[in-house]
Amino acid sequence: MPITIRPATIDDILAMQNANLHNLPENYMLKYYMYHVLSWPEASFVATTTNEVDDIMDQLVEEEEIDDKLSLPKEPKLDPSYIAHSGEKLVGYVLAKMNDDPDSQDTEPNGHITSLSVMRTYRRMGIAEKLMRQALFALCEVHKAKYVSLHVRQSNRAALHLYRDTLAFEVLSVESSYYQDGEDAYAMEKRLALDQLLPSKFQNAQEEDDLESDLLEDIIKQGVKDISV
Repeated sequence: MPITIRPATIDDILAMQNANLHNLPENYMLKYYMYHVLSWPEASFVATTTNEVDDIMDQLVEEEEIDDKLSLPKEPKLDPSYIAHSGEKLVGYVLAKMNDDPDSQDTEPNGHITSLSVMRTYRRMGIAEKLMRQALFALCEVHKAKYVSLHVRQSNRAALHLYRDTLAFEVLSVESSYYQDGEDAYAMEKRLALDQLLPSKFQNAQEEDDLESDLLEDIIKQGVKDISV
């Protein structure tokens, strides 16, 4: 089952809201998603799967013919999980932004994670961590954010483990009755350093592109050396 993580677009916001409504008690109007995506288009990401489309394509290849009944549908299922006209099914998202509070006293540019959600049947696959790492990297690289903040329910142990233990967010304080139902929230923050957020740091990459060296040339030289030995 292939999973793609890519920047969120306006076409994704209905499916993003659907994931939010299914999984989280804190819900937002569609215009709030649109505000994020239009204002900071590089900061929010979605995780999608196209396994049903892949199955159709595999069947077409096996039969070596295109049948009208097997052609890709112009409209996916009438299901808000599906992104219109793309055939993708949204299975998770992260909604992020830069701090734009006019009353803020902080002079450092900083970002905020508004919402993170992964559909229940796609959890324990590392999707939430990958979405977060993409958002943190984008906020730091594109918007020069020095740190990122977020809030998490005290009862949400899985989210707390992700933020504190995996992503190294620091708990700054407990905000009493932060949520509408009266539950307290942990206010968390992470300082950002671009070199520590590079994807290669978390993908066990054997080679790291310094944007100057010719990696292909080095690989060829090493191959010639191995053959000569």
